[in-house]
Amino acid sequence: MSSLIVIPARYDSTRLPGKPLLRQTGKYLIEHVYEKALQARRATAVVVATDDHRIATAVREFDGQAVMTSPQHRSGTDRIAEVAAMKEFSHFNKIVNVQGDEPEIDPGLIDALIRLLEGTDIQMATAAAPFENAEEIANPDIVKVVVDQRRFALYFSRSVIPHDRDNQTAGAGPLLLAGLYRKHLGIYAYQKTFLQHLAATASCDLEKLERLEQLRALYLGAKIVVHDIPQAYHGIDTPEDYEAFVRRYASAGA
Repeated sequence: MSSLIVIPARYDSTRLPGKPLLRQTGKYLIEHVYEKALQARRATAVVVATDDHRIATAVREFDGQAVMTSPQHRSGTDRIAEVAAMKEFSHFNKIVNVQGDEPEIDPGLIDALIRLLEGTDIQMATAAAPFENAEEIANPDIVKVVVDQRRFALYFSRSVIPHDRDNQTAGAGPLLLAGLYRKHLGIYAYQKTFLQHLAATASCDLEKLERLEQLRALYLGAKIVVHDIPQAYHGIDTPEDYEAFVRRYASAGA
């Protein structure tokens, strides 16, 4: 069983343009992500997929592997599917999508998702963590996921799910909130055959409405297993997020 980690990276970002090339720590942001991905033991190779020559040049500067992909892709899923179809990566049967703005991702999580796909017919694996507070739950920028008793995803939404009709969670403590509401984390592991099917399928209405591409997979009837971790890692979406990461990195003495 051979697994490839693909890190999609775009230069343009509404809130933080040029994000992959930020370098206040002495390393590119994309370099931090790449190094974490290399530590995953169950993956055979790591590659950055980008449509920007500046990012590709930076990756090669730190001896990473980068491939150029089409600028026309509508999502990261489409970008990694293009990589999976390339001749040099044809022997990989599992593909992991690690976001290019998550420099503190745990390599053990990557391994856990790959393990969930090994020897099974499960098409996808992803991750979730408890919310830190009720304000996060109400934030439409943070995706919520509800699972069944076997940890398969029932639905993803930007809305607050499950809906508390009778206000039973009013004043609830962190443990109750953690048990009922789960924050979806944007990492995916795919069986390559399903990834190719997903990328070849048009967006469904649910996906268009919520702007969540994982809903296309559920619409197609895919089984998405959700791996729980005790605490979410920090993604970089804004200048403030990046400055906080720089401070954490410096305080760790790296």
